[in-house]
Amino acid sequence: MEKSKVYFSDMRALPGTNLQEKLEKLIRAAGIANIDFDGKFTAIKIHFGEPGNLAFLRPNWAKKVVDTVKSLGAKPFLTDCNTLYVGRRKNALEHLEAAYENGYSPFSTGCHIIIADGLKGTDETVVPLDGEYVKEAKIGTAIMDADIFISLNHFKGHEATGFGGAIKNIGMGCGSRAGKMEQHYSGKPVIDKEMCRGCRICTKNCAHDAISFDENRKASIDHNKCVGCGRCIGACAFDAIAPSNDSAEDDLNRKMAEYALAVVKGRPHFHISLVIDVSPYCDCHAENDVAIIPDVGMFASFDPVALDQACADACNRQNAMAGSMLDDKIKECGCGRDHFHTIGPNTNWAVQLEHAEKIGLGQREYELIEVK
Repeated sequence: MEKSKVYFSDMRALPGTNLQEKLEKLIRAAGIANIDFDGKFTAIKIHFGEPGNLAFLRPNWAKKVVDTVKSLGAKPFLTDCNTLYVGRRKNALEHLEAAYENGYSPFSTGCHIIIADGLKGTDETVVPLDGEYVKEAKIGTAIMDADIFISLNHFKGHEATGFGGAIKNIGMGCGSRAGKMEQHYSGKPVIDKEMCRGCRICTKNCAHDAISFDENRKASIDHNKCVGCGRCIGACAFDAIAPSNDSAEDDLNRKMAEYALAVVKGRPHFHISLVIDVSPYCDCHAENDVAIIPDVGMFASFDPVALDQACADACNRQNAMAGSMLDDKIKECGCGRDHFHTIGPNTNWAVQLEHAEKIGLGQREYELIEVK
């Protein structure tokens, strides 16, 4: 089998050009113009960054991708789905405010922003999959309504999956609230009774009559009736409801790969990863630590598996940034060259790529082609 092609540019910009222009040159060299964009709705999946975090991708990068596909006739929009955890991107209104706060708007990016799974994370399209772990993936509707899918990924560390790259941006990022529940947790939501105000909004969002109230007007969930859809989490204005029982991290990685396949199968897709500001943890954190390695560059491919493998390999060839979390851990344990395992000893990112290759999402073998 022919190796997948992954295209790479470093972060040098000689006088007379700039990094955004270099990004356009890269994605054109990688073949993005081979996709028929003419009049096609094009979802560009990105992470807008949890406010307080400064490692997320600047909107300037997104604008260059938007401008490029517009020039090819596309009707692009930037998109993400609501979060499962409590934060500033839990519903579409706060999510849009967070995006605007971090510089993302129709004016700065040249296209509209759509929160794909709607106001409360319940606008989902069920995609039949018949995977080993996922039989029906629950994906944000606006993403599945698009004709073409592009992922624009910030490659960084992740405390549960080792790193967050293309597969995580697609699989976890495109899941509705119920989809994120399925990937992240093997259990069902629980109530923090100290936080519960007895407003009963959760009961209006439960289709299975699983929520009841005691004499003190505090809610509880009957797990025999609950199906784990997570709608009550999005409905609670007081953050009194949270998921429980983490899935094993290897299972999380495998489910994420299957969700990514559900998103991209059957339609044109293209993937871009920027290995810059490589923070130890996800952009979902409302903070970021110093980068663990120097900036590496820009990568693009039609194969998200090869892309993630190439980015991970490139990161592991770098030396740790002095004074970073990675530098501290290497000094403590004398660990080897797998930087992401050093940061998260309980993680195994290779499982994600092994399973992705097994189910046909892509392949790990790649040819790296440098674009000057």
